[in-house]
Amino acid sequence: MRKLRNNELGRITVDEFKQARKTPIIVILDNIRSLNNVGSVFRTSDAFLIEKIYLCGITATPPHKEIHKTALGATDSVDWEYAEDGLTLIKELQKQGVVVASIEQAEQSTMLDDFIPDVKKKIAVVFGNEVKGVEQEIVSASDICLEIPQKGTKHSLNISVSCGVVLWDLLNKMS
Repeated sequence: MRKLRNNELGRITVDEFKQARKTPIIVILDNIRSLNNVGSVFRTSDAFLIEKIYLCGITATPPHKEIHKTALGATDSVDWEYAEDGLTLIKELQKQGVVVASIEQAEQSTMLDDFIPDVKKKIAVVFGNEVKGVEQEIVSASDICLEIPQKGTKHSLNISVSCGVVLWDLLNKMS
């Protein structure tokens, strides 16, 4: 077995990415402190042809060298927009028929492995601050809370890891 070189992977160009049919998933990063996490989410969103990323509150925006360090150019391919207030954004998305899912441990949350998305609807997944998680007002306004099942002693995952798990799961269920 031989490891493939980058030029053998058959990846699309940025222009082809822009023209490609996207996965009907929107990522919302609300008050993310780590620029490395932001960059990692861009890179993961590129890998799964995610429609758009919204950067809200204190979340830093490109161009920034710390975001670029982990995004590796994905800020050029994935559409993104800054929104000052996450709650206002999710209410607007809901008016457009988008299902909003906070990724959070909450009363009556649905375990990610039990969730079956409506493939006819676009979904926006909200990831919150590394310490405080998704703000309660956003959790309360969400259509659903999805929780990643965990078996160990720690009560949370890094936000970029959570994003990878959730996007991979949704991509498989929506394909």
